[in-house]
Order: sequence, then structure tokens, then C-alpha cells
Amino acid sequence: MTASAVHPAPKKLSLPTKLFYGFGTVAFGVKDQGFSYLLLIFYNQVIGMPAHMVGLVIMIAMIFDAISDPLIGQVSDNWRSRWGRRHPFMYASAIPVAITYGLLWNPPELSQTGLFVYLLVVAVMIRTFITLYEIPSTALAAELTSDYDERTKVLSYRYFFAWWGGLTMTLLAFQVFLRPSAEHPVGQLNPDGYVAYGTTAAGVMLVAILVSAIGTHRHIPELVTPPKRKLTVVQVLKEMAGTLSNRSFLVLIMAGLFNAMAGGLVLSLNLYFNTYFWELSAVEISLFAVANFISAAIAFGLAAPLSLRLGKKNAAQLAKVLSFFVGSAPITLRLLGVFPDNDNPVIIPILFLQTMLSTGLSITASILISSMIADVVEDSELKTGRRSEGLFFAAASFVNKSVSGIGIFASSMILLAIAFPQDARPGEVPEDVIRNLGMLYVPLLGALLAAAVGFVAFYSITRDKHEASVRRLAAEAGADGIETPGPQ
Repeated sequence: MTASAVHPAPKKLSLPTKLFYGFGTVAFGVKDQGFSYLLLIFYNQVIGMPAHMVGLVIMIAMIFDAISDPLIGQVSDNWRSRWGRRHPFMYASAIPVAITYGLLWNPPELSQTGLFVYLLVVAVMIRTFITLYEIPSTALAAELTSDYDERTKVLSYRYFFAWWGGLTMTLLAFQVFLRPSAEHPVGQLNPDGYVAYGTTAAGVMLVAILVSAIGTHRHIPELVTPPKRKLTVVQVLKEMAGTLSNRSFLVLIMAGLFNAMAGGLVLSLNLYFNTYFWELSAVEISLFAVANFISAAIAFGLAAPLSLRLGKKNAAQLAKVLSFFVGSAPITLRLLGVFPDNDNPVIIPILFLQTMLSTGLSITASILISSMIADVVEDSELKTGRRSEGLFFAAASFVNKSVSGIGIFASSMILLAIAFPQDARPGEVPEDVIRNLGMLYVPLLGALLAAAVGFVAFYSITRDKHEASVRRLAAEAGADGIETPGPQ
């Protein structure tokens, strides 16, 4: 072993450890839901920036931020301190994350150019600071245990809290903050509500990060310690290239590329579909946040058993395919003229069930893909002699951030292409514009997800291969690697 003094055992983790570890992702969930679900409509319909300008600034911010991901991952992998490789970054991110997220939802009165610059600077800052927490925290999963199934369970907690945290703030946004007033009869277009939302969300993010960092702090002595090395920039770049050339990782990166574009497209247009395609009120839209709570619970309970039965790769592919067909069915049926009208009372129950199932399957696929990335760590370590959890998850995050920005930008281009009106009111958008929105959305989404599923098929790390890698690495480290210590 050349890169670490300790190799993670294939152990089971205690419930408190899983809860503390997962809880930190509430911060990411709040940020992600805010960016994907609220930011475009806030700056476009409430503040008055053209949709294509908002989409462009979000895409630029994501790409700029994504550049920092591999750097933070590589630095974290090689960081030496009495608080280990990950926790110094987790602690350092907490206050900056809270401050910048609050500023995002309270822009000053500026010209269009000034607003563009303000949004760009603040968006870059919040995304960079959340990366300072998220990359080291995600990498921690592969360090806490090397067990094939336990990693899926640990990451299930991570996704569960990310979704529940983000959804709770979304629910509060629509039920408490974005309420109709005499001046703003449509709740989601009320500017005062966004300021209160941003302040509250910032406080929640601060608490989540600190609780997770403090709660997992006791595991620091058990974690990997990198060797002391003096590296040149050229050596660092060569090591990064060698690590990221792993074949199974590359196919996951390609799958993630198309999946991230699809995700950006879905989330940025979701509120447009709910507000204008289905003509739902803010209270009705908040019901889908409740559906997504159930979705996260479904994924939490489904990912590990499905992986146990089918293997991570097959389970991820199945979940993603089913998610698309269930998710796109109502829009497709409406375009075909066989779906109930918007004033039909069955609309809400049908959309609720569709949201619950499609989102649950999509989260399940994401959990499994993340667990597959964690398993690449040992496969790569056998070839390179280095444990690079941070770099692998950072590279995956890099793709997700930069390319999901393209998906969000594509959604703004769709709105531009169909001449979607600014300051639009539900029920007043021309019918052909609404139809064209669905006609462009469904085929594009299907093509992106088909490409993602296709690339996953080339992933080659099975349960047997992973367990053989763990045993071999344990043997090389001078330990048997088969004992299963009690929960920690």
C-alpha cells in the first residue's frame, strides 16, 4: 500500500453513524431544490430577467463551480491533519454556505446587467462553498466501510436526507412563504416570500452541516491517512488522469453526463408544467412535495434489496427506465388527447401517484449509481496504489454540475423557441405554446435517458469482483480483511 495507512474494513455501521452522515446532505438538498425548482422562475417571472439570461448565468455558474470539484477532491484525498482528510473542509464550509444562500434570494435593485453579474457572482459562491462540504462528505461513505451492500445502505441515508431536507424547504416555501396577497394573487410570484425562504433555508443548511461534521467526528481515527508526499503540479495532473481513466468509472461518467442533462431539463421545467401545463395552484403544487417525501422513502427502502437481488448495475438500469415511462406518461397522454382536462378532479390524484412512483424510481437509480462509484475506489486502488474517493466523487459531481447546467440552459432555450411569454399567467398562455412545450420536452428527455442507461451497461464491477478486490487489498495491507467488526 502506497497511499494509505489504513484500509476500510467491510464492516456494518451503527444507526447513529448513518443518521449523522446522512443528515448533512440536508444542506445540499435545500440548495439543489432551490436552484433547480425555484431559481429560474424567481429571477425570470418575479425579478424580471429574461429566461435565456437566467439560464445562461446558471449554466456559467455551474461550469465555473464544477472546475473546483476535482481540485477539492484531489486536495481532500491528500490532506493530512489531526482532523483527517474530510472534516476540516466540512467545518470550513458551514458559515459561508449559509451567508451566500441567503444573499441569493435577496438581490438589490439593479439594472439587467447588474442583476446578471450579481446572480453570477452569488451563484458561483454558493455552489463553490457547498462543494467544499459535499465532496469530502460524499467521499466519506467509501471510507466508513468497504462492504458492497453496506455502502448502498449508507448512501440511501444520504439521498433520503437530501430529498427530505430539500422537500421540506420546498413545502415550507409554498405553504408558508410563497402565499398569495392582494398585490400578488399567484403565490409563487410573490417576491417577499422568497426573501423569507432564503433566510430560513440558510439557517437550516448551517445546522445540517455542523451536525453531520460533529456527529461523524469520532470516526476520524479510523479513517484513511495519506502518506507524506511532495508532488509537483505535473505529478498531480498525471495521477488524476491515471485515476480517472478507470474503465468502469468512465462509463459511469458518460451515463452521468446524459442523466445530468435530463435532470436539469426536468427540474427547471417542472414548475412551468405544474403552473401552466396543468394550471395548478401553489397549494396544489405543494402536494407534490408530499408525494416526493414518499418517493424518497420508497427509494430508501428499495435500493438495497433491489441491489441484493439484481446487482447494482441491473437494478439501476431497471429503475431509470421505469422512471422515464411513468414520469412522462401524463404529458404524453395529454398530447395524444386521451388524458382528462385540467378541471377534472382526478387530475391531482393521478399526478400525485405519477410523481411519487417516477421520482422514487429515479432516486433509487441515483443511490445505486453512487454506490457503484464507491466500488470503483478499490478497483482503482489495485491498479494505482492510491485511494481516491474524493477525486472519483468530485469528477462525478463535476459532470453533474456542468452538464445539468446545459440541461437547464436547454430548458430556457425551449421556452425561447416556443415563444413562451414573460409575466405569463396560468390559463392565459396560448394553447399551441403549451402543446409545443410538451412536444419538445418528452422526446428530448427520452433520448437523454436512453443514452444514460446504455452507458451503464458497460460497467464491469460485480459483487464478486468487488469482494475479491477488498480481500486482495486487505492481504496486501497485512490484514485478513474478512472480519466484520460490530457496528461503529
